[in-house]
Order: sequence, then structure tokens, then C-alpha cells
Amino acid sequence: MSGPERRSQVLGIAAAEFADHGLHGASIEAVAREAGITQAYVFRMFGTKKALFLELVGAAFDSFSDGMAQAAGEARGLDALTLMGARYYESLADRTTLLLQLQGFAACGDSEVRDLVRTRVARMWDAVAETTGLDPVTVKSFLAFGMLLNNVAALDAGEVSEPWAEGVRTRIHPGLFEHITTATNR
Repeated sequence: MSGPERRSQVLGIAAAEFADHGLHGASIEAVAREAGITQAYVFRMFGTKKALFLELVGAAFDSFSDGMAQAAGEARGLDALTLMGARYYESLADRTTLLLQLQGFAACGDSEVRDLVRTRVARMWDAVAETTGLDPVTVKSFLAFGMLLNNVAALDAGEVSEPWAEGVRTRIHPGLFEHITTATNR
């Protein structure tokens, strides 16, 4: 296996490990064992366990931001927001990436993790705000709704047959944010 192929393999294995167990609970020994390499080799590739975690968490946030910006294409305003929302919703199917984001938030007691997550949340904000050109309250409402969707996806609410779970699975229709304007938020 080439160096880049091995690195990609380890990133995939480590993503699942960190998604399931977080920064402090993840085992580099388990990652190395599954990859068929030594722990020393993992550390040679990434330096530290935290460096590997930071790389994975950063990529998890970037995949959502980049995906939304790509989905919007040349659209602006609420049309762009609708396209971005559809892409965001599709992205929730990637449970590992979603859980990595949530593990990033959970590890924000560590200043390096907090700085990275702040940077990536800012990047997500900028992707939505700059692409759509919409006001801050609309951007905030959109991202807040996304956080609810993240939590619902993490809870596997699709497997629950209770009123709350059915409520949060309600389909989001285009135009959800049309009523939010700068004028209505004065």
C-alpha cells in the first residue's frame, strides 16, 4: 500500500473510532490494529492523537460547508438557502462525519479543539452568509435548525416511533425562512 493510500486507510478507521468514542475515549491501539500497522506508525503519520482528531474534526466540518457552497452554485438569497438546506439534509446520512462534528463540540474544553471548532463554525457561517447574502438572523436560524437536525440524526430518531421523533422528522419545505427578514427582526 502506498503512503497516501495507507494514510487514507488510517483516516477512515480513525474517523470511525473518534466518532464513536471521542478524543479521550478513542484508542490509537485499536486504529493501528484494524489497519494492520503499529501505533508508532500511526504517530509517525499524524504526530499525536489530538492532531489526528483535529484533522478529522476539521474535515468533518469542511465537508458540510463545502457541500453547501457547492450545492448553492450561482444561486443567491433564499433560493441558495433552499439548495444548501437540501444538501445539509443529505449530508446527515454520513453518520461518521456528523458524529465527528459533535465530538468536536464535546471536546471544546480543550483550547486547541475549541479554537479549531470556532474556526470551522465561522467558516460554515461565512459559507452560508456570503453565498446567500442574507441577514444574520436568517443565517443564524438556518444554522440553528441544522444543529437540531444534527442532534436528531445522532439520536437515530428515524428508528423511534414516538410523537417527538415523528415531529422532528417532519419534512422541511422550501420557503421555511421567508418570514425572517431584517425588517421583522428590528
